[in-house]
Amino acid sequence: MSKVFLSVVGVSYLLLAGWCMWQPARTANSLGYELRSGSGQSEYFTVYGGLQLGLGLVFLLPLLRPEALNFSLTACVIVHASLIAVRAISLAVYSGVSGLTWGFAGLELVLFLLSLALWIKLD
Repeated sequence: MSKVFLSVVGVSYLLLAGWCMWQPARTANSLGYELRSGSGQSEYFTVYGGLQLGLGLVFLLPLLRPEALNFSLTACVIVHASLIAVRAISLAVYSGVSGLTWGFAGLELVLFLLSLALWIKLD
């Protein structure tokens, strides 16, 4: 079950990475960003594309190395717990947050809870 979950999460991150890298202006705009030429574009491409690509690969690692299952599941718990903690602060501090952002918050919470449940069951 954990491998299937991580595979779905990993593929989702790879798809998001691809979308952010191939349509950076569109994805940035949907999140409320305005990309500036040069450094702004490079930073968005790298952080949103590259970081999500790396996370996707970490979550897919157990498909190639079954012994990495605990590592990848632990990483999934830590990443999503961190996202929830920082997201909660941002939602408390900033007003005018779009529905898309609230949707990401809900998804991050679900991913955290599922990964935590699987992680606890694994040990």
